Amino acid sequence: MASDRWSHTAGQKLRAQYLRHCKDNDLPCWLCGQPIDYNGRANSRDSFEPDHFYPRSNHPELALDWDNLRPSHCSCNRSRGNRDAALPLGRRSAAW
Repeated sequence: MASDRWSHTAGQKLRAQYLRHCKDNDLPCWLCGQPIDYNGRANSRDSFEPDHFYPRSNHPELALDWDNLRPSHCSCNRSRGNRDAALPLGRRSAAW
């Protein structure tokens, strides 16, 4: 089960390494673009929580894949749940 793999030692180690990487680079939440409180209390609204771009429930084989992780706020990650992320439309080209 995907959640079991994530909660075991390998998942905890990957989460700690990814947290260090995101904190060292001061990466914003990939879902809302706002700063993350990397020193905040775990499970608080603006604290760090790694988000799986492809949800673990739908893609258990990617649960421990570094390239599937994105920095997010706890609240943004949990609001998204296991739904696909809304992709941005991109920049407008020229004024109409």
